[in-house]
Amino acid sequence: MSARPRPRERLLDAADELLFTGGIAATPVDAVLARAGVAPATLYAHFRNKEGLVVSALRRRLERWDRQWQEAVDAETDDHRRLLAVFDALQRFRLAPAAARWCAFLGTAAERPHPDGDLARTLADDTRLFRDRLTALAVPVAHDGAEALAEQLLLVVTGVLAMMLRGDADAAIERGRATAEVLVRAARPAEPS
Repeated sequence: MSARPRPRERLLDAADELLFTGGIAATPVDAVLARAGVAPATLYAHFRNKEGLVVSALRRRLERWDRQWQEAVDAETDDHRRLLAVFDALQRFRLAPAAARWCAFLGTAAERPHPDGDLARTLADDTRLFRDRLTALAVPVAHDGAEALAEQLLLVVTGVLAMMLRGDADAAIERGRATAEVLVRAARPAEPS
């Protein structure tokens, strides 16, 4: 029998489950506290307030996503497949126990269009991770066109994350991969004649 998680982890788990599925504004703190089985003082001691809990839950999610994506990249043996490993990582991540209906970062950004402080930095960190890793992975494939290709792929991945709300997540990921394949092929430098 495994030990029950500590109150901080239970709060983060409850935030993952409720806030990023039902919405931050639509989910009262009392529901998070009830799901976590903790008193209000515990939330305030660990996170100060609901927004602090949101930021911490997003940071934990970003760390998990970063690891999952890096593992998918590391499992591949050629540059093309490493670049497209983001879709393998999306597939695995969405099946994980803490998966939400779609991207918690997009959901938070939609609910909080003008964030500040820690929340703004956390949302920016998610975007930066996507942009930086996709650019680095695109260099051996697209050379001087790596930055442009990374931006195109970022739009595709973001579209996939949004389409996961509208139906078949597996189909959205596969269509995203197919679209990315077209972009990657088009970005490859021409072979010298």
